[in-house]
Amino acid sequence: MTVKSSQVKIRLANIIESLLGYPVTKTIQKGNGDTSQQQYNTHGQVKPLYSINSDNTTLARAQKRQDLLLIKRQQNIETILALAMEFCPDVASNKQPDADWVEHFISLCEDTANESMQILWAKILIGETLTPGTFSIKSLQTLKHMTQREADALQKCVSLSSFNAKDDSHFILLGFYKKPSLFDLLRKGNKVSLNLGKTGISFPEILTLMDLNLLYRKEIESAALKSGQELTLCFLSQKVTLKAKSSDLVLSYYKFTQTGDELSKLINIPINKNYKQLINSALENEFELTWHTIE
Repeated sequence: MTVKSSQVKIRLANIIESLLGYPVTKTIQKGNGDTSQQQYNTHGQVKPLYSINSDNTTLARAQKRQDLLLIKRQQNIETILALAMEFCPDVASNKQPDADWVEHFISLCEDTANESMQILWAKILIGETLTPGTFSIKSLQTLKHMTQREADALQKCVSLSSFNAKDDSHFILLGFYKKPSLFDLLRKGNKVSLNLGKTGISFPEILTLMDLNLLYRKEIESAALKSGQELTLCFLSQKVTLKAKSSDLVLSYYKFTQTGDELSKLINIPINKNYKQLINSALENEFELTWHTIE
């Protein structure tokens, strides 16, 4: 056995002991040297080489495992609530979150031990306390089943997303095309696309967020813009105004679902620098772009 494989086995043994409350040890083979009969029990089943080292009954061991689980859940809940108090701003509010919502919150967050995910849960509780109705039960259920890798993918998407105040939603601009005129029916229009791969997010990560119902699966198109028409995209600390230089320009984008919109509010991250460059280079021929700092 190599040192590396030995380390893995030790780590696994530690995980098992933390889950069960008892160590796992290798079974000592007894006999006259012929171990072929000792590898099977009376039912013809292979005897395991490892077993839990405890004289307690199976029921007692099960009860201890449940006790350990209750302790871990209580520790997770207490950590999340303490973080919520730490991050909560000193503001006035006479509103209360719904009691049933709070019960759902506790039952859904209690299995979260990852520190980064605990912070997200704490922010949800703060947001719901400040403005009841901000986060739906569906959003809580989605967050419960999210892994850290999926949360990281959401963070990447948020760094690409802009906010549209008109419909109170977030979306990721993908590009645009010009609608063909009546005198040019055979021309489909040259579509200009932003290569999101250059921003550090992969297409499989986008598909993952679609599977989680955080992004709509289909690419959405805007209404055709008229010459001189303006559209403002708001990011965390910056906003850009797009002014169409000609008519019949159509923007395409990925739109966040309601759940995606709600969870994206937990992440405060500035616009991806590479994405900003992509917007400038892709749109400058057909749009006048003006960037502003949001104070």
